[in-house]
Amino acid sequence: LWHAVRKPVATPVDPLELVSTTPKAPVGCVYGGHRIDYAMMAISGKKVAVLGGAGGIGQPLALLLKGCDMVSHLSVYDLANFTPGVAVDLSHINTPCTVSGHKGAEELEAALEGADVVVIPAGVARKPGMTRDDLFNTNASIIASLAGACAKVCPKAILVLIANPVNSLVPVAAEVMKKAGVHDPRKVIGVTSLDVTRANTWVGEMNGENPREQNVVVVGGHAGTTILPLLSQVPGSDRWSDEQIKALTNRIQFGGEEVVKAKDGAGSATLSMAYSGAEFVQQILRAMNGEQGIVECCYTENNVTEASFFATPTTLGPNGAESVTSLPELSAFEQEGLDSMLPDLKAQIAKGVEFAKSL
Repeated sequence: LWHAVRKPVATPVDPLELVSTTPKAPVGCVYGGHRIDYAMMAISGKKVAVLGGAGGIGQPLALLLKGCDMVSHLSVYDLANFTPGVAVDLSHINTPCTVSGHKGAEELEAALEGADVVVIPAGVARKPGMTRDDLFNTNASIIASLAGACAKVCPKAILVLIANPVNSLVPVAAEVMKKAGVHDPRKVIGVTSLDVTRANTWVGEMNGENPREQNVVVVGGHAGTTILPLLSQVPGSDRWSDEQIKALTNRIQFGGEEVVKAKDGAGSATLSMAYSGAEFVQQILRAMNGEQGIVECCYTENNVTEASFFATPTTLGPNGAESVTSLPELSAFEQEGLDSMLPDLKAQIAKGVEFAKSL
């Protein structure tokens, strides 16, 4: 289970094969050399709501999901007045997915009605000098409010949280769902895919290999030293020096700061986060449609370590995070990193739990 399985969504076909066989009222079409069966989409297509869909992460995330043929309805919600315009813009893209736009708190429930998956990039973005923990007070209130609406309107939906600090906000959402009596730990998931994306990129560069073909396992949390890439599991890593491993680990842990500094105060990692988030949502959708063997690193409530929430390779299924993978044998450097970060991670989790219980 230490290697995530990614499979094509549709069966490759020769476009010429359809020329003489396609009926006048076709049930299928060809996109990128793949047959898309609209009759099947009517059965398997899901409604995905993006809360914070007009923001820096939300817009490119919604764009990528509009191109996903497993999404039948994309609901874009945000507080910004121009949110309906974002939805109209997306609706002009020639994919089967329909789009609806919803602005303001009064339209939140409509945005969530019938949602199968709710993706939450909503919240304040980091600025230079800010840590993820600095964001907590503002973003915790936002997540608590949105999770409360989900508990009321779409309690069976899978919640996919992108908003930072993930380490604390996923526990906030979980506690809100518990208070409402609808909590299912399989369905409250924190996205840590960006850490994997960065690790795959830089491992590929180091080895002179295609980054798409890398599959680095990253466990722990999604902030600083709580991010623990298991580089010892990478084929060929025995050729790397201790200095290279330490430097790459640090870069993966603090990749967000690299982007914040490079953008010179104009934002954080929005595009790479949107890409990673969309990839994760598509894996969720594949699993919901019955595809087997889908394993992704993500942050869930589990007993892998003494921390009540922990990111580890997780088998996805129709109900979300179906099962988690225990940690493999770690290198001495990785074990040291795990031991030193667990107290911090546990404190960040406790902060989220205490906030939610105080509401």
